[in-house]
Amino acid sequence: MKYKIVTIEKKEGEKFLRKGTNKVKDEKDPKILQLIKNMREIMIKEKGVGLAANQIGLDKQIFVMGPGEDFFAFINPKITKYSKEKEDMEEGCLSVPGKVGIVSRPVAIEIKGFNEKGEKIKMKFDGIFARIFQHEYDHLQGILFIDRANKIYKTDRNVE
Repeated sequence: MKYKIVTIEKKEGEKFLRKGTNKVKDEKDPKILQLIKNMREIMIKEKGVGLAANQIGLDKQIFVMGPGEDFFAFINPKITKYSKEKEDMEEGCLSVPGKVGIVSRPVAIEIKGFNEKGEKIKMKFDGIFARIFQHEYDHLQGILFIDRANKIYKTDRNVE
């Protein structure tokens, strides 16, 4: 199957992105592993650092993130704890081309969910990993970074 990035440039795309995603019923489904591999390839090809399933037209609670050599995949993730400390930082999104914004987010989080093998996980993230996780998690809830941004700017670079 050929996947394409869903953007807010088309009304039906924005409507789909703003609808929350459904939980994956079987976290150990072997098709999920292939989907995650495909999502990673798309994320790298598009020069993103994260990609949620609904960004490629799938109504599933799955996302990948991979800044640098690190790579993580999450199925049915949940943020269980947020730090009180927040930080403002610029964010962009493959689904919101031509815009970046300043978004305030907690600097550290604790999460639970399942990895690409369908194994239960609990993790802590801080810094850029916490930010990317929250951005992608928002996608699964139907929230875009522009909904949280304090300021939004036009740009000619693609950023996720």
